[in-house]
Amino acid sequence: MKILLEIPDNKAISFMDVINSISYVKAKPITEVKVRLLSEMKDAIDEINLIKKGKKTHVMLKTF
Repeated sequence: MKILLEIPDNKAISFMDVINSISYVKAKPITEVKVRLLSEMKDAIDEINLIKKGKKTHVMLKTF
């Protein structure tokens, strides 16, 4: 299982120390760029699901 957590910067080091002390847990921080990418992907998927449910209209892109 993978879990994404948001931890305040001033608590991150101690949190990572605790998490890394558990032998069966593998943890590593991700960059802000990856955080932004994941957030944008989630927003896009949410929008697609709204369009599929008919709760939002879509706009067709013109072919270049």
